[in-house]
Amino acid sequence: MIKLFKLLKPHKRFAIFTVILAAISNVMTLGFPLMLSFLINNGITKGDLDYIRNIGILMIVLCTIAMFVSFLNSYCSSKVSALFTGDLRRMVFSKVQTFSQGDIDEIGIPSLITRTTNDIRQIGELLIALLRSIIAVPIMLIGGTIMAVIMDPGLSLVLLIVCPVIAVIALVIAKTVVPFFSKIQKGVDGLNLVVREKLNGVRVIRAFNRTEYEDKRFKKANDDLTGLNLKVSRIFAGLIPVATLLIFLIIAVLIYVGYIQINKLTDPIEIANTVGDLQAFIIYLVFIVVALANVAAMFVMIPRGKISANRINEILDHELKMTVAEKTTEPTDEGTIEFKNVTFDYKDEDGNLKRALNNVSFTAKRGQTTAIIGSTGSGKSTVLNLIPRFYDVTDGAVLIDGVDVREMDFSSVYEKLGYIPQRAFLFSGTVADNLRYGNEDATDEELWEALEIAQSRDFVEKLPDKLNSMVSQNGTNLSGGQRQRLCIARAIVKKARFYMFDDSFSALDFITDSKLRARLKTVLTDSAIIIVAQRVGTIIDADNIIVLENGNIVGQGTHKELLESCEVYKEMADSQLDKSGVNEE
Repeated sequence: MIKLFKLLKPHKRFAIFTVILAAISNVMTLGFPLMLSFLINNGITKGDLDYIRNIGILMIVLCTIAMFVSFLNSYCSSKVSALFTGDLRRMVFSKVQTFSQGDIDEIGIPSLITRTTNDIRQIGELLIALLRSIIAVPIMLIGGTIMAVIMDPGLSLVLLIVCPVIAVIALVIAKTVVPFFSKIQKGVDGLNLVVREKLNGVRVIRAFNRTEYEDKRFKKANDDLTGLNLKVSRIFAGLIPVATLLIFLIIAVLIYVGYIQINKLTDPIEIANTVGDLQAFIIYLVFIVVALANVAAMFVMIPRGKISANRINEILDHELKMTVAEKTTEPTDEGTIEFKNVTFDYKDEDGNLKRALNNVSFTAKRGQTTAIIGSTGSGKSTVLNLIPRFYDVTDGAVLIDGVDVREMDFSSVYEKLGYIPQRAFLFSGTVADNLRYGNEDATDEELWEALEIAQSRDFVEKLPDKLNSMVSQNGTNLSGGQRQRLCIARAIVKKARFYMFDDSFSALDFITDSKLRARLKTVLTDSAIIIVAQRVGTIIDADNIIVLENGNIVGQGTHKELLESCEVYKEMADSQLDKSGVNEE
């Protein structure tokens, strides 16, 4: 947590100013009981109206100043906290941007969201409390104790009882509550996971009539989190009455002791002075108890903040699974992607290693189309994920233009690739915004050309504002085929050296699929194209077809060659194509 608070350095002056304001406010507050004592002893007792008026005016002025200083302190502490959490949020976001897919999988997207929002908010609330208390509490404790002893040394002995009692209460609460905080943060992670799945999969949930089942999942996660929060809230709720009862019991005891002392006096002036001092003493004692209560609250807030800080530090200190070589190598302009004896293992949910690819070797060349086909789970998408280093190979190497991707800067790898993912993803904004995502300088003519190649021009022209028509988040206001074609057009606008299509034609009808691939073959003649597909008709004209089965290459060649040499491919072709080689769809 101390490590995180070092990020306050840019706002150090503002934070110091906040602490000074808190000190001034509390010093002024300490003066009010003393002034009240003077008012009673020297004004009310003697019937001096001028003295009463002057002290009253002075108290009003000081009260106004103290209120303004307190308001300024609250504003400054909130601003420092907002600036600090903003910086911290940017750091976390920047760090997450460097994560590989494996790093993200390890922590989990719901947990990353919780840490970036809820955990940072907890740290911000702790910072506000510390800025307001780090000087204020000692001033109240020390100053209040000194003034109470000055007012009445005998009655001050009650502090020997009050302080240990409050300390015991604070320790009991801290020991009881702190273990819940870690569970609460994990509960928020779990709730975010359920909500995210429920929102993303709403159509599937409704289609399978599983709304009630998902509602039960949400209810369980929500009830578990609510139960934990209620337990903590009940403990804190019980603390307030206990603290209030303690204060009033102390005041009652003090009044009773004061009554006994006053009852022994006979001089009216001395009696009045004792009343004034007793009044001030009681207020100082309340100040001390409130300060001790703040210390007790810190016993709870600091461990809670520490848990959140640890979760944030796990991100900031996370050792990346993938790093850039100290000396990067820039590739030549060969236009090839080569897999050289690539093996890739991954960990399943139980932490056991599973093999996805085994000794895979092939070369994708400029001007050619390389297709990868296989059954579900054969490792097709894994091949594409290794090219942009979403994951690193376990053994072997992936080479771009003769250079291992592990020896290249990430930006150098990404700028060469046009990637169309298996699940078409569009950003909220206009059609033009999405198309220019990889090339901000693209002209409208270039956008329309890409749309025409991707067989998207017709439906975009029918939209109300054409290129300026709005696309909702993830393109939910478009059909699956329209989303896929826009994603393909977006990649074409980028003008990449290598294009990777991860089953990117699955939502298209056969005629559109055929037209689109024919245009790609004639337009992207200077690029290497890699297509992952499950439909034989999609890759039938590819220059080189790689057949995967359980992570192994079981066949490689053209469509005609594979029909003769690869039984797995022949079975797929026979099941999908008629005897003339036409897709049965």
